[in-house]
Amino acid sequence: MERLKPVDVVVVGGGWTGLLMATEITSRTSLSVVVLERGGPARDLSDYGDGMDELDMLRYRIMQNIADETVTHRHSGKDRAVPMRQYGSFKPGTGVGGAGEHWGAISNRYRPDQFRLATHLREKYGAARLPENLAVQDWGFTYDDLEAYYWRAEQMMGVSGKAGNLRGSLIEGGDPFEGPRSHEFPNPPHKMSYFPTLFRKAAQELGYHPFPIPTATLSQDYSNPDGIVRPGCLYCGHCSRYGCMIGAKAQPSNTLLPVLTRKKNFSLRPNCWVRRVVHRDGKAEGVTYMDAAGKEMLQPADVVVLSSWTINNARLLLLSGVGDPYDPVTGRGTLGKNLTHQLTEELPLYIGTPLNLFMGAGGLGYALGEFAGDPPGQDPTAPILRGSEIRASTGGEGPIVSFGKIPQGEANSAWGSAWKKAALKWYDKVGQITCEAAHLSYRQNYMDLDSTYTDKFGDPLLRLTLDWTGHEKRQRAYLAKIMIALGKAIGARVGAPIHETEEHYSVTYSQGTHVQGGVILGDSPERSVVNPWLQHWRMPNLWITGGSAFPQNESANPTLTILAVTYRAAEAFVDRYVKKPGALA
Repeated sequence: MERLKPVDVVVVGGGWTGLLMATEITSRTSLSVVVLERGGPARDLSDYGDGMDELDMLRYRIMQNIADETVTHRHSGKDRAVPMRQYGSFKPGTGVGGAGEHWGAISNRYRPDQFRLATHLREKYGAARLPENLAVQDWGFTYDDLEAYYWRAEQMMGVSGKAGNLRGSLIEGGDPFEGPRSHEFPNPPHKMSYFPTLFRKAAQELGYHPFPIPTATLSQDYSNPDGIVRPGCLYCGHCSRYGCMIGAKAQPSNTLLPVLTRKKNFSLRPNCWVRRVVHRDGKAEGVTYMDAAGKEMLQPADVVVLSSWTINNARLLLLSGVGDPYDPVTGRGTLGKNLTHQLTEELPLYIGTPLNLFMGAGGLGYALGEFAGDPPGQDPTAPILRGSEIRASTGGEGPIVSFGKIPQGEANSAWGSAWKKAALKWYDKVGQITCEAAHLSYRQNYMDLDSTYTDKFGDPLLRLTLDWTGHEKRQRAYLAKIMIALGKAIGARVGAPIHETEEHYSVTYSQGTHVQGGVILGDSPERSVVNPWLQHWRMPNLWITGGSAFPQNESANPTLTILAVTYRAAEAFVDRYVKKPGALA
């Protein structure tokens, strides 16, 4: 093993949070920072321009290679876990920028009650009415503590949207159910495409309050506070699962990396696969990694920041023996607990007129906030504790994915002349209402190391123990009923909810890369891995950023909240830790 020259800070992972921590530290201190990214180097806009290929997207060329590393999954501790052999419920990114390069750019904030959810649910329902195995936790800070950092993240990315609650005053056209904002969005909403306008009209007729989905795709040319200039969106439809070929979608490579490349105290090393955090006597001393040539390297550092994806953060700590692994039987330990995902439902609407769905942008559409948070109009004897935003959007559909969507009964099979005729008849005439419901944490859902399967280096894979409960099944039925009513109000021929018969969590279809937990934050080392500033409770010079810190999952997309929490952590690091190294809580 080769020992390299020590640096002040080593960051593991070159995605949103890794590059954001590096930007804040190098901009506000003289500390030397090196970012290790196990994927390839940053891509140029021209690279993305050459990659607008739907077939290439379907082959997941921009995603992590699961032949090198995957996860195993089981529904309960009594079951045998098996590896996920093909992309399904989540699609992690790879290379500089990570999943932040191919994300869909939806950028809504979490509700204020999410940050004190355990307290909120006890106050609303009483402890005796809550599920026995519920493991939700308060975050250790409030929405008000985070609001200024939300605003910083929105400015950095140039989020387009319409405020619904501006300093406590409700604003028509925005989301009246959101927490109060200190500022209007940096950019106005996008020009809206046809299908979402049908959804908006129907929702208003039903008495709801549709609002433009906040998105980090620019509605106009924009210069952020760092002086990064990006053009407005062209509605080409190549957002989700693609990198933006003109830079209109906020990505780590076009917002943070241009700032970092000007810093003399910053360096970026791609193709460096970190395998362990090196530590001794309660202090991190650096990391070991395999370089592109297959040589093992030791990078000593005074501070280690883990900023990889949720699952990789948890796995790296488990492999390194940092912290106490969670035991679901005894409830002891914290590392690996509170694994959550999101509960998705999709409702096809057969409109019958061309919708021009090939045009669009990430997050281009309208949403309803009525049914997120504490959903109204539910059965009080079996309450649904959290709901979901419901939205209709046009992110851009390629001819392969969008072809073949036909109403039930119009063809006897999914092939042959009758199927082809129906597919041509309904092409570009099928919209979809979707939701991604909040997922509560339960004691029986967790992460640990698999005892059988390994990655390409022989290290144990991460094992996910995860399944739906009766609460998730009630969530899906409740939300599907509302979505069907909206579809009928649009005047569409309403299909069956795609996942209505699903009994168990499945890794076979996409439910978003919004996997959270495992390295959760909190106000006590007995209940969490990191403190509210993302500093490890037992190892003060080890910091862990990203969705792995979230103690449960809200229905809103997590990226904006991940960035806001990272801004807060970076400020604490620079203003407090650098001046006086040690535990902040």
